[in-house]
Amino acid sequence: MDAAARARLIQTRLRSLYPAPEPALVHRNAYELLVATVLAAQCTDARVNTVTPEFFRRWPDPTTLAQAAIAEVEMVVHSTGFFRQKAKNLVAAANLLVTRHGGDIPASMAELTALPGVARKTANIVLSNALGIHEGIAVDTHVRRLAYRMGLTTSENPVIIEKDLMPLFARDSYGEINHLLVLFGRDVCKARSPRCHSCVLDDICPKIGV
Repeated sequence: MDAAARARLIQTRLRSLYPAPEPALVHRNAYELLVATVLAAQCTDARVNTVTPEFFRRWPDPTTLAQAAIAEVEMVVHSTGFFRQKAKNLVAAANLLVTRHGGDIPASMAELTALPGVARKTANIVLSNALGIHEGIAVDTHVRRLAYRMGLTTSENPVIIEKDLMPLFARDSYGEINHLLVLFGRDVCKARSPRCHSCVLDDICPKIGV
């Protein structure tokens, strides 16, 4: 079975498990999803969701965040790890959003990745989930692991993995496939002890590296 056929079966079977996948990061708009995704680097979504209510109470939009004291932001995001760099990037990004984009979240990959602390993964998540623009597939630790195990890529480089995955799925499902793989990676195809014996993909997965 080639990668394209396997990808179609993977998507179909995972859809039956997760019929309405959504981002685990709680958000109400593109700004909140951008902030939450930046905070989620090297941190669990659950932890970020405990931090963002206070964050958005203090800084509900880019304009207020651009005026924030970095030390105060550090205090609020401290528990997410790498808090100094995250606080610095978020305030700097807010300043660019205000000066370059009138306080709005830009709707292009190039403009989003020009913001401090925003790489392709974060930009893809914001574009797909908040703006309905399917530019690419967000490759996080789960997508990276599963794509390799399932034989959808031979690389462990996120940039190459994204390029390998994109032709295998319809553009309008780029956001969905990220959610499906993340959810499945958390529930079944775990890093250290994948539950292959109870996996709906057992018969089609090459289990590379397992």
